Amino acid sequence: MTLSAKWHTWYRESNPFLDHATLKAAKRRVKSAAMLLTLGYIAAAAFFYLMQRDFTFPRQHEPAAESPISRVPDATAYRVATASGTVDAWFLPPIRSADRHPVLIFSHGNGELIDQWLGEFDEFRRWGLGVLLVEYPGYGRSDGSPSEPAIQAALVNAYDAIIGRQDVDQDRMVGYGFSLGGGAICALARERHLAALILQSTFTSLRIFAHRYFMPEFLIRDPFDNASVLRRFPGPVLVLHGVTDEVIPWQEGQKLAMTAARGTLRLYECGHRCWLPDRIPLATDIRAFLSKSGILPPVAE
Repeated sequence: MTLSAKWHTWYRESNPFLDHATLKAAKRRVKSAAMLLTLGYIAAAAFFYLMQRDFTFPRQHEPAAESPISRVPDATAYRVATASGTVDAWFLPPIRSADRHPVLIFSHGNGELIDQWLGEFDEFRRWGLGVLLVEYPGYGRSDGSPSEPAIQAALVNAYDAIIGRQDVDQDRMVGYGFSLGGGAICALARERHLAALILQSTFTSLRIFAHRYFMPEFLIRDPFDNASVLRRFPGPVLVLHGVTDEVIPWQEGQKLAMTAARGTLRLYECGHRCWLPDRIPLATDIRAFLSKSGILPPVAE
């Protein structure tokens, strides 16, 4: 018998009641700790489930009188009906006019408003693109509350509002989504025809954020499963991402490009809001993509 075994035998024989009582108390403490940890995790999961839309959609509100769309010549402001009220949709025509022109439908990030993007697409409009900016329910001057179904309905109804315009080419509709807007545009692509997609700084699915908080994926109420859309999307897809993106890793963009049947990936030296036309060839790459995809005429040499 080893020295250790002898010591344990002596301890049990000399302290039979103390040893048993200590063991039972230790078991109770372990059970109590496990119960507290379980209850704490359940409480955290419930908080995560109930409050996640406040984190996913940190919406901003603007008084109705402050709409800047009236300052854009020839622009059209729509109030698009949804199940929970109306939302803003602004159509900006091409600066270079054409009888029938393609349209780029843009969806912004979760902490933004269409107001902040109003002047960002002048270059695109000079190429001959019309631009449709669609606000999310509960954002800006729009009614309702944001969710994946509500945002999808807003984009579908805005799409339907302009598709019948005589100056719009129905076969050259392009979706462009930034960050959360990538999920919104992919949700639109589930329901309506888009000839091409541009996804910038976006994700395969919002379920990736459940992992960050050690939560199960099924608790995500608005998953925006972009990867599942791209698996079935037949058109060309341009994925843009910054390699120093601190919100959504660039590898998410890489996965999207690999998932799409006709995906192209462009990586830039920038962070999440990779909108730096003076420093990166973002506009040049988009123009080349749209020309290659037949949305715009070939770029002149």
